[in-house]
Amino acid sequence: MPEAEPPRPDPDALLALAAKEGRGRLKVFLGAAPGVGKTFEMLVQGRRRRLGGADVLVGLVETHGRAETQAQLAGLPVLPRAAMAHRGQALEEFDLDAALARRPAILLLDELAHSNAPGSRHPKRWMDVEELRAAGIEVWTTMNVQHLESLSDAVARITGVRVAETVPDDVLTGADAVELIDIPPAELLERLRQGKVYQPEQAQRALRGFFREGNLAALREIALRRTAERVEADVTGYMRAHAIAGPWPVGERVMALLGPDPAAPTVLREARRIADALKAPLLALHVERPGAEAGDPAPALRLAAQLGAVVETVVAADLPAAIAAQARARNATHLVMGRGAARGWRRRLGRGLATALLRQAGDFTLHLVADPAGPAPRASSFPPSPGAAPLPRWAGWAATLALVGLATGIGAATDGVVPEGALGMVYLPAIVAAAVAFGPLHGLAGAVLSFLSWNFLFLPPRYTLAIAGAQDVVGVVVFSLVALLMTGTTGGLGRSVRSARARLHALRRLVEFSRRLGAPGDMGDLIGAVAQEAARVTGVPACVLMPLPPAPGETAPEPVLRAAEPVEAEPDEAAMAAARWAMAHGVRTGQGTDTLPAAPWQFRPMRTAQGLVGLVGLRLAAPLEPEADRTLDALLDQAAVALERARLMEENARNAARAETEQLRTALLTSLGHDLRTPLTSIRGALETLRHTGPALSEAVRQDLLLTAEEETARLSRYLSHIIDMVRIESGQITPRREPVDLPGLLEAAAARAGGRVALDLPAGLPQPRLDPALLDQILRNLLDNALKFSAPAGMARLSARREGAEVALLVEDDGPGIPAEDLPRIFDPFHRAGRTDRIAAGTGLGLAICRGLAAAMGGRIAAESPLPPGGRGTRITVRFPL
Repeated sequence: MPEAEPPRPDPDALLALAAKEGRGRLKVFLGAAPGVGKTFEMLVQGRRRRLGGADVLVGLVETHGRAETQAQLAGLPVLPRAAMAHRGQALEEFDLDAALARRPAILLLDELAHSNAPGSRHPKRWMDVEELRAAGIEVWTTMNVQHLESLSDAVARITGVRVAETVPDDVLTGADAVELIDIPPAELLERLRQGKVYQPEQAQRALRGFFREGNLAALREIALRRTAERVEADVTGYMRAHAIAGPWPVGERVMALLGPDPAAPTVLREARRIADALKAPLLALHVERPGAEAGDPAPALRLAAQLGAVVETVVAADLPAAIAAQARARNATHLVMGRGAARGWRRRLGRGLATALLRQAGDFTLHLVADPAGPAPRASSFPPSPGAAPLPRWAGWAATLALVGLATGIGAATDGVVPEGALGMVYLPAIVAAAVAFGPLHGLAGAVLSFLSWNFLFLPPRYTLAIAGAQDVVGVVVFSLVALLMTGTTGGLGRSVRSARARLHALRRLVEFSRRLGAPGDMGDLIGAVAQEAARVTGVPACVLMPLPPAPGETAPEPVLRAAEPVEAEPDEAAMAAARWAMAHGVRTGQGTDTLPAAPWQFRPMRTAQGLVGLVGLRLAAPLEPEADRTLDALLDQAAVALERARLMEENARNAARAETEQLRTALLTSLGHDLRTPLTSIRGALETLRHTGPALSEAVRQDLLLTAEEETARLSRYLSHIIDMVRIESGQITPRREPVDLPGLLEAAAARAGGRVALDLPAGLPQPRLDPALLDQILRNLLDNALKFSAPAGMARLSARREGAEVALLVEDDGPGIPAEDLPRIFDPFHRAGRTDRIAAGTGLGLAICRGLAAAMGGRIAAESPLPPGGRGTRITVRFPL
């Protein structure tokens, strides 16, 4: 016999070791609570390593006033802290750059979960540690178990205190060493009362809150369990990296062996009981063999997940070897399987799976579970459906008979041309076709029928089953062996091809669906795509129900139909009861399930890490094929992620709109407070002066005061008019009254109102666009007022028009200082004022925004350019309208 191939290291374990090459080591001193002695022990070991000649540097240590900890710092070099200013306060933080420049062999850095001060390179200290490790520096650090991200909720339930500073679990998992610093809760409480942990006043508050004995005992158990899990992972990783065949009896692990047979649920439940009795983790393994009889392992795998097992699926031709390899790789100690793996002559010959495992895996404890009593349970309670049922059993036999008959006809047609011995080859394609299409049993029947037909009709003596010569005997033997070999081979190949084709088809569907999910669209488009794809995959009517927030006094959301394929497919009231249950509990409900199976629809939840996203309903009359069921599950996972992403995007858009509205509201209130107060103050001052000292004033002064009041009143009226115009624009109340517009006349009138400070440039033959003359006049008024305000005191504005292809352009230019580059993209925003010079009075910030809104209402667009060549001064506003 050939020698067995020696075991090889696990590639994943080798990759994990390779990823650590060149990185500094990380050692974590883990504790259950503050005061257990993590920092003290880290300093003790650091002093020991320094006495041994290692370059040890204290990056940062918080002693919290503890004399014992402070004493351990003696003799250790300490890195100076970096001074940082934040909100007028001087803060001291770990100096990451100094540590990278110093490059010690070992750096002691306390409090891994600490949040750095604002302005630091990294917001968290564990990020500093990752950069130090990437630079090749070994880091020792401390952490309490309640700071692990995955344990924050559990710790909050136990202690009533939610930890704000957390560390990702991957940081602890990626540490090279974890040392648990543990003392009993009673001893920790005594240290607290003696003032060795906190100051007396703080210690009394801690004893009444976080530091209760029950809390400390629970946290201690969590720390011990997490450390034990880490040790077990280290052992398993070492075994896999060094190709050590397991199991090592360092801890019990139970592995359930699952197949597509009815005994799988019984095996799982028995394995769960064994694991609970041993207080061991449960693994579930399904080995898929190419060419094996078709079956659906999905129900058993779903049950395994519900029972809390870690599910693993592999593909292998040698079932016992694959099971043994996986069990050793996972360090399993107990294997649980059903008795029904081999029956009849296979069991009597000792060729069952249990016998093979006993021979190949004698270092495991093998548990055989009795077959379930009574008839084998069916996968579901669906009634048969002619539309969804496979071909009847007799169809395969009839097709096999027809194929043999076709081969016989071909043999009869070529009789006399082809030698009798070679006519047997005509039957081989028929045998292969029957085996590939219908299975090995049909191929075997085809081989027997082919042999009898060939012998009876073509081999001498004809029309008898006798064989005349030795040559014919050899031919018959060879034909029989080839036919049987091809039957077995092609039968399994046919199943493998069909299975691969189904998987490829499912993969294509998932890829197409992923493209549809990634296409631009809103939530409604996504929901419609999910309903259409679910109906296409399953071949039955499908719908999507989304949760409506619960009404006051209710706790569960109400499912609401959002899409259906076809559109008339709508669940009735009985089905909606099943949908409410599915949405409230997040489980499959309805037809073919254990919950409300009488409902005509089956509802499947779409879930993400954030919770339930929605439901997909299927009006099923028969169970789904295994590949369709798996494809649908994958589809629902993708749909849930896409819908969650779309929901978050809509929520972000709403938040952005809300923030913009709040910003606009703040700007409006600020503008009202300033721009209303200024003219009102001037008006009030002028009127009070006239009332108190009017007779004593000269006529010229009185007229000046009245003119001031009149101008400020006009300014106030103009401001309020602008606000009303903006409200009309924002609410869509502007409806242009279009008519042909005489541009030269309108532009000349606008320039005349400016009192000779506007230069006109109007070419001949300007077109007459269909615009609203009143709205266009208001645009020109605002633009010219803006241009003259920002021009030099004796400067001029320029108004011109020209045709640009299918558009007409109106240009307004000033010779002022121009607009700063940072203000240019925002000058058309409401209430935005570009501060160009100090001498220019600020406007309302609405004029250009109104121009943009009025231009858009007439189908136009507006843009600004500044500064203008040559000289780098001035601003040009261009309004374009379609012809």
